[in-house]
Formats: sequence, structure tokens, C-alpha cells
Amino acid sequence: MASHFGPELFRFLKDLRAHNEREWFAANKVRYERDVRDPLLAFISDVGGPLSRISGQIVADPRPVGGSLFRIYRDTRFSKDKSPYKTHAAAQFRHRAGKDVHAPGFYLHLEPGQVFMGAGIWHPDPDALRGIRNAIARKPGDWKRVVGGAAFRRSCVLEGEVAKRPPRGVAPEHPLIADICRKDFIAVARSSEKDALEPHFIDRFVSFCRAAAPLNAFLSKALGHRW
Repeated sequence: MASHFGPELFRFLKDLRAHNEREWFAANKVRYERDVRDPLLAFISDVGGPLSRISGQIVADPRPVGGSLFRIYRDTRFSKDKSPYKTHAAAQFRHRAGKDVHAPGFYLHLEPGQVFMGAGIWHPDPDALRGIRNAIARKPGDWKRVVGGAAFRRSCVLEGEVAKRPPRGVAPEHPLIADICRKDFIAVARSSEKDALEPHFIDRFVSFCRAAAPLNAFLSKALGHRW
């Protein structure tokens, strides 16, 4: 089995980091499409079947625009950093009910020196955040089974922002207050460039998604979605 990704993917991203300019990118766009975009689209296409067996609600869309692939172009409208391009490549496999990055799903991040897999929901809107926190408070046993499962603990680490104060209506002494105070509900597994270049990296990603699936199931149900 051939690897989806080659060392040229990380070489391009390193070069882009050193030359984050429109003129340079235009001159090297063929490299981007050949070494970064197309391998990621192939990965998205190939991982769709295995992810559908984890949940039929997860979408793997290999379209080059509007699908699971994140755009390489940065939104600089509200940023002091006006660099036009992202220096990483990424794909998200989100829940059918979600229309943006804030929906529960799975994530792959490829960057020189930083490769990781993710699951869950990042920066949920206020209503969704309230629903997730209420679900943890109402069903502590279900939440404990998610984060305490052997496969989850072996493969995943909970990360993300945490509020400094308990949300209104939740007692500070609640036994799950640390998790109720979370602003993000994401599980992460760190990897490496070397791992990403292995022929069976796609299997590693699917194994992570299978281990992290209980988190997405809990979040989906908390938001009233099927899983």
C-alpha cells in the first residue's frame, strides 16, 4: 500500500512558511496542487468508507472547494497578520447536521513539526455550549463513560479552552465542574511527520476516530443530532 503523503508535502509547507507571498505562491501553485491538495483529496476520498462505518452521519467530501479540505487561503479581514496563506494543510470530517467548523466531527492537521488528529467540537456557539454543559451535568455517568473508556484514554487527550468561572446555575463543587467549564470539547492525538508518511497512516487515523467516536456521539446527542 502506497502512502498518501510524501515528504514533498512538508517541504512545500516549509517553503511557504519562508515565502508567504502571493507572487511566490502563484509561481509554485502547481507544487501545492500536486504535493498537498491532491494527496489530501485522495486521503479524504479513501477514508470516507471507513468513517461511514463509524457513523453514517460523518461526511467525507473530496471536492477541492466546499468539501472536507480546508482552504489554503487565510481570512485576513480581522487579523493583524496579513500573510495570505496558511502554512499547514488540514481536513475536517463533520457531522451532517453541521454547516461549519463548529459542528462535531473529526480533524486532521498536517504541518511541519506538528501533525495531529482531533475529534469533537471547537468553539461551540452559546446555545450549543449550554446544551453540552447541561448534558454533562444531567448525565454524568454517560460523560464519565466517554472520557473514562479504555480506548479513549489510550488514544485521546482532552484539550481546548476552559472558563475561569463556573457557568451560571452550576455549583462550583459539582464533581465534573472541570469539564463543565470547558469552552471546547475536543480530543487530540499527537503524531509526527514520519508517521504521516507511513503507508498505513490512514489506518492510524481511522483507529483514532474509532476511539474518539464516543465523544462525538455524546456531543451529537447533546445537540439533538443523530449518531
